[in-house]
Amino acid sequence: MSAAPVTGGPSLPQERKLVTSIPGPKSQELLARKNAAVASGVGVALPVFTVAAGGGVLVDADGNSLIDLGSGIAVTGVGNSAPAVVEAVKAQVEQFTHTCFTVTPYDGYVEVAEKLNAMTPGDFEKRSALFNTGAEAVENAVKIARHYTKKNAVVVFDHAYHGRTNLTMGMTAKNMPYKDGFGPFAPEIYRAPASYPFRDGLSGAEAAEQAILHIEKQVGAANLAAIIIEPIQGEGGFIAPAEGFLPAIQRWANENDVVFILDEVQTGFARTGDMFAADHEGVTPDLFTLAKGIAGGLPLSAVTGRAEIMDSAHAGGLGGTYTGNPIACAAALATIETYEQENLTERAREIGAIVSDFFADLQQNDDRIGDIRGRGAMSAIEFVEAGSKRPNAALVGAVAKTAGENGVLVLTCGTYGNVIRFLPPLAISDELLREGLQVIAEAIAAN
Repeated sequence: MSAAPVTGGPSLPQERKLVTSIPGPKSQELLARKNAAVASGVGVALPVFTVAAGGGVLVDADGNSLIDLGSGIAVTGVGNSAPAVVEAVKAQVEQFTHTCFTVTPYDGYVEVAEKLNAMTPGDFEKRSALFNTGAEAVENAVKIARHYTKKNAVVVFDHAYHGRTNLTMGMTAKNMPYKDGFGPFAPEIYRAPASYPFRDGLSGAEAAEQAILHIEKQVGAANLAAIIIEPIQGEGGFIAPAEGFLPAIQRWANENDVVFILDEVQTGFARTGDMFAADHEGVTPDLFTLAKGIAGGLPLSAVTGRAEIMDSAHAGGLGGTYTGNPIACAAALATIETYEQENLTERAREIGAIVSDFFADLQQNDDRIGDIRGRGAMSAIEFVEAGSKRPNAALVGAVAKTAGENGVLVLTCGTYGNVIRFLPPLAISDELLREGLQVIAEAIAAN
């Protein structure tokens, strides 16, 4: 759709450039086609149509170059069309595109499993199984935990997000837009209070005591197959629990023969400044669910964990036609190598420091910035009404819209819709990041 060929990947000029209004005429034309052809339930955050992306920018059909602070929701941590990923994908496509691993297997799947078993926290023997999406990984982790324990109940937490399938909708806390009108949901899912330091004021130990009491009295350990929690809650508002909360929940689970699952779909793969968010407090779950940043933009997910739990499911009980697709596996191996060779965990910490310092200065003169939080390149600001802690969703919507119109893609989140989240590609430059943050600061001031 662009007037001239556009090269993608890191070769794209790393600049914000507006040549039309946002959205431009070509994007508007494509949006009209989208509305006529695509189900209306498939919404978009910013109505520009991408023709190229790389580093820290997206180029749209009208030739506008936008700063990307979303990474396709934490997927393209190594950057769009990262060279090693592109080469690995090309090589695999030339060999074969699909056989179905459960029909005739291939070594790429095994290599990814070996890599995940070795790199995830925990010095015990592990196994992995590969799937397509984060929601699939969560569903399969629950399946495995139930089969292993012979129990049915699953505990999730306030502000949780685990997916949009029937089971994972039931596990997700937020009604709109994820659950409204789509029930009934799967049974035996119970919700416990989470640690939310900005709003509950509790220490990690206090918040864990409250959650455990709730679980013991309303569910009962004898009925509980698994506890699943995001180490930093994503869609719920990038809520990092108070120190000590996760270790206390894990100890209780271990003491009561309950499978402890960390949903690292959004936090995994260098995003938080550690390869996995579990590293921050030395948490070693029984099972990990992994996806998003695992394969540089190709659809892949995994469940990785204790061998005795993972091996409990019977042959044929896990799998799927496309699970562990060979192209996605090739991309994953190249992506993981890029994280390690380019020390992107350190880069995530640098990005987090830039974001937190920038908004800490801004907060001094604007009491609508209620909280600045997160870890590494998974940071957020929660907006409130001036002089209170009442959520200010209207301001967040206005800021995101204004930023988009000025060439910066930023995502919102939060149970109350009052959080702006920052998930820039780890390949973004300091200069481009700071420019994007300044555009957001101007959008806050303008609203």
